Amino acid sequence: MEDNKNKNQLNIELSEEVAQGIYSNLAIITHSSSEFVLDFVRIMPGIPKANVKSRIILTPEHAKRLLMALEDNVKKFEKMHGPIKVSGGGHDPMMPPMSFGGPTAEA
Repeated sequence: MEDNKNKNQLNIELSEEVAQGIYSNLAIITHSSSEFVLDFVRIMPGIPKANVKSRIILTPEHAKRLLMALEDNVKKFEKMHGPIKVSGGGHDPMMPPMSFGGPTAEA
C-alpha cells in the first residue's frame, strides 16, 4: 500500500526566481478548440500601454480543473476572511476598474 502512495507522489521544485512571483492585476483569457490561453498583465496608473507579464497555456480539461480549484480556494478564503468585494460600480464585472482611486498626481 505504501508503494502505491510513493508512485503517485510528485516532486515539484520551485526556483528562487519563480518563487518571487509576478504581480498581475488583469487577466485576459482566450481559447480555441484545443487550448485556453491566460495572459497576465500589469496595468499602472497614467501609463496607457500594458505588457503581458506571463502567459499560461492550458488544455481545456486543465482549465476546468483550475476553475474548480480557484472556486474551492475562494470559498475557503471567504470562510476565513469574509466576502471578497468586487468593485466595478455598473461596469462589466469581468473587467477591473481602470481607475486606481486616490488623488490624481500632477507634475
